[in-house]
Amino acid sequence: MNDDYYMGIALQLAKSVKYQTSPNPPVGAVIVKDDSIIGMGAHLKSGEAHAEIIALNMAREAAYEATLYVTLEPCSFTGKTGPCTDAIIDYNIKRVVVGSIDRNQHVCGTGIQKLQAAGIDVTTGILTDEIEALYNMFFHYMENKMPFITLKVAMTLDGKIATKTGDSKWITGEPAREDVHKERQQHDAILVGVGTVLADNPRLTNRFSERKNPVRIILDTHLRTPLKSNVVWDQQSPTWIFVAESVSDKKIELYESYEQVRVIQMNENKINLKKVLEYIGGHGITSVLVEGGAAIHGSFLTSGYFNQYICYIAPKLIGGSDARTPIEGKGISSLVDAHHLDILTVETIGYDMKLIAEKRG
Repeated sequence: MNDDYYMGIALQLAKSVKYQTSPNPPVGAVIVKDDSIIGMGAHLKSGEAHAEIIALNMAREAAYEATLYVTLEPCSFTGKTGPCTDAIIDYNIKRVVVGSIDRNQHVCGTGIQKLQAAGIDVTTGILTDEIEALYNMFFHYMENKMPFITLKVAMTLDGKIATKTGDSKWITGEPAREDVHKERQQHDAILVGVGTVLADNPRLTNRFSERKNPVRIILDTHLRTPLKSNVVWDQQSPTWIFVAESVSDKKIELYESYEQVRVIQMNENKINLKKVLEYIGGHGITSVLVEGGAAIHGSFLTSGYFNQYICYIAPKLIGGSDARTPIEGKGISSLVDAHHLDILTVETIGYDMKLIAEKRG
């Protein structure tokens, strides 16, 4: 039996639902007997049946002494659904092939132990690298209780995001801008500073209507976000605005009269980035795409609160010492303290280039 082949099918099933299962991970499962697939499934949405259960319901009695391939260790606890391990045991599955160990503290090896205790043969380590790459955001969230942070910038070949007059429309071409919407749908939330809202009045949604829009997070110390801005009144997605303690209750109530707007007040007269991330992580946001502006990117850089960097580079030259750069703020004082990243992918999109790098460690 070709374990790599059948696990590859399970992985493709998991990838097909990658954008719709948060805060749960996307999981694929395949049941094989006599070298034939008799059941398959993918976890479609948080709170709904897990991939293993869907596959078992398809296979029914044919699952007796079959082999189950699943990208992530089966759960062994009762959450919104029952334990998958119990169903696997009840169906008399003979062998389970697991792609990756779950980092969720409620599972993390206990699912495998429970299956082995029931006499089921368990194999691990099949396509693990490819599968764990799929779960990088979920595993980071499980291990740190903080969202996975991606910094996204678009700049010219000489590292500028706008001319000295502030003209920035458009740095990159339409294909690259379209690709940004694909990145948005891979994250639970989009984060910007109030400066971006004031300058551009963005919607911070994605163009793929079949996918839910991310939560919109605005860092706005003095609550200057206009009531007429798209993120307040368009009702396309929840908007969370973080403000300082000096903002009056009356002003906050005015914003929260809009159905999907939530104002979160810090207990100090500034926006504490760590507390912001702890708050959103505690409310089920597993990943955040930070779209700026330059000062916001600077805060994430100096604090070290980022995991991935996506850079769209346009083959244009602007020049000028007064032209804006993608990351501002205080910056790093000594080169030895610079953040080191590993380049994962480089590709051409239209006339532009897209580079994805991941922070080491």
